[in-house]
Formats: sequence, C-alpha cells, structure tokens
Amino acid sequence: MHSLVFILGLLIFSFVVTSILIVPFINFLYAMRFRRAKQKTIDAFGQHTPIFDQFHNVKAGVPVGGGLLIILVVSVLFAFIFPVVKYMGIAVTGVYNITTEVNILFFTFLSFGMLGLYDDVKKFFQFNKEHFFGLRMKHKFLLQIILATVIACMLYFQLGISFLNIPFVGTFQMGWLYIPFAAFVIVAFTNAVNITDGLDGLAAGILMISLFGLWFLSSQILDIPLSMLLALWLGSLVSFLYFNIFPARLFMGDVGALAFGATLAVVGLLLGKVIALGVIGFLFVFEIFTSTVQLLSKRFRHKKVFTVSPFHLWLQYHGWEEPKIVQRAWIVQIMLTLFGVWLAML
Repeated sequence: MHSLVFILGLLIFSFVVTSILIVPFINFLYAMRFRRAKQKTIDAFGQHTPIFDQFHNVKAGVPVGGGLLIILVVSVLFAFIFPVVKYMGIAVTGVYNITTEVNILFFTFLSFGMLGLYDDVKKFFQFNKEHFFGLRMKHKFLLQIILATVIACMLYFQLGISFLNIPFVGTFQMGWLYIPFAAFVIVAFTNAVNITDGLDGLAAGILMISLFGLWFLSSQILDIPLSMLLALWLGSLVSFLYFNIFPARLFMGDVGALAFGATLAVVGLLLGKVIALGVIGFLFVFEIFTSTVQLLSKRFRHKKVFTVSPFHLWLQYHGWEEPKIVQRAWIVQIMLTLFGVWLAML
C-alpha cells in the first residue's frame, strides 16, 4: 500500500470515528453541565471586560470541551494503528528516532491538554472565587514554561535538534540557545491559539488550514509518524469544525486550545521550519501580539492602545459580523499557508 493512500485513509477514518462520537459527547457535556456560563469575564489583571461579555454572553449554555474528544480520538487511534503499520506494507520512515519523536509529540499533546482541562474544570464547575477565573495567569504561564522547557530539552538532547533554517539565508546552529528559543516558540503558540479561540470556527478553521500545510511538508520528508498524527488530527478537527462554525454547538475549550497550540509549535520545530511556521501561523501570532501590547500598556501606561483586544474582538466592536470575520480569516489563512509552504521548500 502506498503511504499517501494510507495516510489519506487515516484522515477519513478519524473523521468518521469523531463524527460518530461527537453528538453523544455533546450530550455528555450537557449532562455534566460542562458548558459556558453567563458571567462577568475578568482579564489577567482582575478587571471586568464588558465588551467581551456584550458579544459573547449570548453563547452561554454551549458545551465546552470539544478539544478533549479530539485528543482522545487521535491518541487512541494512533496507539492502536501505529504498532501494526509495518504489517500493512508501509515503510515506517522518519527523520529522527521514531520512538523518541512519537514520545515528544504525545507528551506535548497530552500534557498541555491536561493543563487546559484543569483550567476548564476550574472555570466551568465554579471552583473559583469571583476574581479567580480558572488558573491565575501567572500560575498557568509558569506551568506552560516548565512544560515547554522540558519539551525543548527533549528536542535538543534526545533528537539533537539545534538548528534554525532561514529561507534565502541558510541554516544556523544555535547550540544550547535552541532550548530557550524552542520553549519560547511553544509557549507563544500555546497562548496564541488560546487567544484566537474567541469566535465560532475561527481558531479551529485557521488551525485546520495550517495543519494541511504542515502535513504536506511532513509527507515531503517521508516522516510517517508525524504524517499519521497530522492526518488523524485533521480528520478529527474537521468533524469538530462542523459543530463549531457559527452558531457553534460546541467549543474547543482550553483543553484543546493549549494542546493544539503547543503541538503545532512542536511540529514546526520537528520540521525545522520555524520561520515558515511563523508565516503559516501569522494570524495566531498577530492575535497574541495585539493582546500582549494591550496588556503591557494597561500595566505600565495605565491606558489602552486599542479599544479592545484581541484583533478579532476589535473587529466585532467596529461592526464586523462574526461569520464575516471568520470567513475572511480563513481566506487569508489559505494564502499564508501556501506562502509558508513555499518558503519551507526553498
């Protein structure tokens, strides 16, 4: 069997499995009362954000936690299918030690997923005081840094990755500086995807298009374990997106946003295409940039740079309808992904 045929089959299979499970899973979330509540949203500095509530309190009651289903489906299917791939006539090739690469990918996928799930549980089961919305920002950020540093050390010491490829310039060895660099990339994309997940279908749609580009790159270097993960992830994500587009019946939650952002970064690091990842993930990067500028300005200048942040909420505030923002973001993302893939192949 040709490896591409096999990988495409995995995508379809993952889509079918998730589609069968997703409606019962939504009903389970309703039964567990794991859904968005109407409340005053508090930002990182304990300040009320009425503009956010103005647009999004109407979504109260929609289940949260779709990312958990995706993580479970992808992890279980990979665990059952990967050990028997070689008996199906597929040559299991990879750029790195295959066992180590798989361990790093799923450590990222599951550890950041558990961190996000913990945050979701604290939010939606109300295990918090009025000013304590989930994990405090500094606690969540510290845990992200610790996990990201562990993963960066695994990439550096276990796989020997220490280079940065810059299109039109060349490849540079970074030595031990690769560890803080990789940790920064992981933390940045973790929070970027989380911040972008604010409109129905926005983060999931952008992520889906990004993953197709990264899947193409992984197939070019015949990295079968990475291609399998991306195919299973894509199939499940497409099924989730069907229920996440406006008006959403299911939200990703931090369990998905944190896991997917961190794993997206690690995939880019494994491919050695961090610059291309920055292009493919530019919308994520821009969203977190606007939020970071706003937070820093409020902290040190005691005034806002933007009326509201992140950028997608700013567009809503200025009269753009939610589906219009999302659909145009998808169009921009298609071109960014094509540009990023082109850069990566130079």
